[in-house]
Amino acid sequence: QVQLVETGGGLVQPGGSLRLSCAASGRTFSNYAMGWFRQAPGKEREFVAAITISGSKTIYTDSVKGRFTISRDNTKNTVYLQMNSLKPEDTAVYFCAGSSSAFTRDHRLYDCWGQGTQVTVSS
Repeated sequence: QVQLVETGGGLVQPGGSLRLSCAASGRTFSNYAMGWFRQAPGKEREFVAAITISGSKTIYTDSVKGRFTISRDNTKNTVYLQMNSLKPEDTAVYFCAGSSSAFTRDHRLYDCWGQGTQVTVSS
């Protein structure tokens, strides 16, 4: 399994941008499709975006399409989430996760998870 560590969260004003990074340890990062999820207080964990092993395909939840971009660099064992035009409703703890079996929105198919990074969008 890979171990995942997210960084890049913080406080940003509405309309601002943040880039989250998720660094993976271990030599098998390139065997995992990767995803980003988020969880707001009192709400269930929500799928945000996912990317295939090669990076050739991506999927997004509707609420972030056109604003967020997921990407990966397999030479650096890192997956990114560029977040633009942030809204207060994007406030949540953001988690990256890896799936050895599927390119999917389904959190149940992800094998490993990071500890999360807080994103707060507020004026």
